[in-house]
Formats: sequence, C-alpha cells, structure tokens
Amino acid sequence: MRIVAGSARGRALAGPKATSKHIRPTADRVRETIFNVLGQWLEGQKVLDLYAGTGALGLESVSRGASRAVLVDSDREALSLCRANTDALGFGARVEILSQPVERALETLGRRGDRFELIFADPPYAARVVETVLEGLVRHGVLAPGGTVVIEHDKREAAPETHEGFERVDQRRFGDTLVSLFRIA
Repeated sequence: MRIVAGSARGRALAGPKATSKHIRPTADRVRETIFNVLGQWLEGQKVLDLYAGTGALGLESVSRGASRAVLVDSDREALSLCRANTDALGFGARVEILSQPVERALETLGRRGDRFELIFADPPYAARVVETVLEGLVRHGVLAPGGTVVIEHDKREAAPETHEGFERVDQRRFGDTLVSLFRIA
C-alpha cells in the first residue's frame, strides 16, 4: 500500500498482519478512483475517516491538501497502524487519532462542534452499517454543509438511494466492494 498522490506520493504505508481478521485496507486503485471522483485536491478541507484501519483514506486526504484529518477506530492493531503511518509520513500536526467506537466518536466530535467536508467510512463488511453510519452523521451533526460521505461496503449490502436526508450521488463497484457517495439532498 502506498499514498497515491500529493505531498507524500509513493510513500509506503504499513499494513495489517497477514493473520489480521479485523482490518481490510482500501486497495490503492480503489483509493485512486475515489479521489478521481471527489477531485484530486482537497485544499483546506477537514476529513473524518471512520473505521480507519491503516488510516490510508485520511492520510491520502492530508497528502492531497486536507488541513486536518481525524482517524477513528477501536481496534488495537488498527490504532497502532494509524499512529505508525501518521508518524512515518510526518503528518502528526494535522492528524488526530480517536480510539473510540464510531458511534461514541461521532458523539464526541459533535459535542466539540467539529464539522467535516469529507467523511469516509469503511466498516467491516459483516457489520452492514451503511444506514447506521448515515443516521449517526445526522444525529451528531458532523457533516459540514455541502459535504460528502464516502462509504465502502459489501456488494451484498444495498446502499439506499436516499436516507436521513442524504442522497446517493454516485456508486462504483470493485469486485466484492461497492463505494457509495452521499450528499445531503
């Protein structure tokens, strides 16, 4: 795994152990396509990476100019990888790592008044939480006006056309993975 573009382009990211059952990193080509759809540069945006795993999506965002990224995960190995990758890229001043379950992290961020222009969620496929994630974002008010939500999920989990005020504006398939993009309708 590598950073695809930006200030850290080509830099390697540490990945999970081969025996890891909890971390499924986003493939480089999937990340590249996501950023092609979103736009190559994210100058000044604040990014939230839920179920961060290795932190690849949030760190790719910082490499592409995001002013800040918050990486959220509760798995010990994932948190270790997020810290190691953040440190290796020298992004520590622009990255915050929250060791909390996603719902509690959304509550924390909402209470702090944090708002994000771009939110990634890459939950474990078995969790089937696309709608739950959208509901949590609305409940805690962490999506900035005009912001975008990108959720990776299993192809067998249907992402709704609309939900909780969100409208699905794009969807791409990569093997068993679907990437659904949502905006507030």
